[in-house]
Amino acid sequence: MKLAEFNSLDGEQAAEVLRPCIDIDRWISQIVDSRPFASHDELLRAGESSANPFTDAELDAALAHHPRIGERASGESQEAKLSRNEQAALNLDADINARLAEANRAYEERFSRVFLIRAAGRSSEEILSECQRRLGNDDITELREVSEQLRAIAVLRLSQAVDAPSN
Repeated sequence: MKLAEFNSLDGEQAAEVLRPCIDIDRWISQIVDSRPFASHDELLRAGESSANPFTDAELDAALAHHPRIGERASGESQEAKLSRNEQAALNLDADINARLAEANRAYEERFSRVFLIRAAGRSSEEILSECQRRLGNDDITELREVSEQLRAIAVLRLSQAVDAPSN
């Protein structure tokens, strides 16, 4: 969808474009209410600033929609399709899959939530390494990293949902 089209949608239609990016009502409302955007960069800056910071409740709600890293999202929702695309390049051979499953288990045991990382553009080994590194974080540091990763995912998806104009 082009930016001009996004700017011209009614509020409900615009919210439906944004919801697969991250299903947080406050984030969606702030972006919808900030329209029209003069540029794609302005839209992405709004996506970034509206996501900073997320509340603990918003993080919990958003994480409920994310599959474990290395597991394919099921269903036909736009969010599930985006998640599958973001993890499509991961090398999930039996060894890495077992190591990711163990890292996911350890992370969930340590932090009581799913491990979240922007998978797009990262290798399986890099993701595994990041999970292992983050297991050493204290709760506050990890909460900050989760928020940063969720914000990166939301802005990446927003960038894809509303196209930058081609020159």
